Amino acid sequence: MSSIIFGLDRATEKEAFQLRDMLKSSGIKNSLIQWNDGPGFSDIYRQLNESGFNINEPGKGKNMFLSFGLAIALGAESIGLIDADIRSFKRAQLDRLFYPVVALNYDFSKAYYSRIADRDIYGRVKRLLLDPLLLSLKRKFAESKEEKMLRLVDFLLGFHYQLSGEVAFHVDLLKRMRFATNWGVEIFTLIEVYRKASSPAQVMFSEGPFDHKHQHASPKDRTKGLNRMAIDIVTTLMNALIIEEGLEISDTFFRDLSVTYQAVAEEQIKKYSDDASFSNLIHDRDSEEYMVRNVFRNSILHAGEVLTSPYRMTERFLRFVNSHSEFKRFLDDGLAEVILRVERQTEQSVFETPQTVSWERVSNKLPRIFFDIVEVMESEKRRFS
Repeated sequence: MSSIIFGLDRATEKEAFQLRDMLKSSGIKNSLIQWNDGPGFSDIYRQLNESGFNINEPGKGKNMFLSFGLAIALGAESIGLIDADIRSFKRAQLDRLFYPVVALNYDFSKAYYSRIADRDIYGRVKRLLLDPLLLSLKRKFAESKEEKMLRLVDFLLGFHYQLSGEVAFHVDLLKRMRFATNWGVEIFTLIEVYRKASSPAQVMFSEGPFDHKHQHASPKDRTKGLNRMAIDIVTTLMNALIIEEGLEISDTFFRDLSVTYQAVAEEQIKKYSDDASFSNLIHDRDSEEYMVRNVFRNSILHAGEVLTSPYRMTERFLRFVNSHSEFKRFLDDGLAEVILRVERQTEQSVFETPQTVSWERVSNKLPRIFFDIVEVMESEKRRFS
């Protein structure tokens, strides 16, 4: 039997009951409201956190992680995820998303669809940040003949819309997956699929665009909108390359990367401008060039600063204290060792994408967790009946 789980995050009890009434009025059956802030699921999060899994960061990653746990507890064999901001979703598109997993034995499926609506071209983060960044990395890795890095970059470039939130998993893969809890969740998921899936697929499940929410650029605020999203995507991708793929970076790596990125992005913008002119579409070339130069390029530089500044600071400080005799007695007492130890601790926190563990790991440590989830689900069904 199929079930629909509605993950409801940062919502009041009144809003949870509003969702229940909406579902009833729409005639939706076999549904479950996952009210994350209610007493039932708050207790599940408490168990996870007390066991050291640290599922604290609010947002999509935390929400979907628990939803997947609910689906596993219900005995699902295939599980799909649909972004809640899509207003024009149809049943046929859900069938298309699941088809490779359910009918063709793929273990992962990702959707893509048109990003043109009312003659406007959307998908700015994919077109203006992610694709040019991946193409820039491919140039660098091709020159340095780093085949391991190239394989991952080529895998990511193979997806027509890497940032779509519509995905489906076979449960055996899903149990082994980790998920980022920041705006880098989609790119992190693809990287996990690259490492753990044996047969990923992508499907075009809609010939037309979807009506959904678009983020503001927020060029002057790194904590909001596309600016925040861009920084999370870049740091998530670079974390994967540096920590798990073993990429070695120099002091000038991110500066050089940002220069290449801007050149590639501007090449891409010209192509979009030419395509728009030929196809009678609306394209604001000035606006897109502004975003590349003042938002996305800066997000690469900021990510580089975050990832490399501890090393530069340590190197300069050690050079400074070793060049002044006044510090000798402190060096004899172990000052340099303390500095290096703090650097190692800082490195661990800097290079750590906020992420969940796998449900396989959770169930190994908490053997009763799925029984506890089922009990909460039954309690929540009674609450919202």
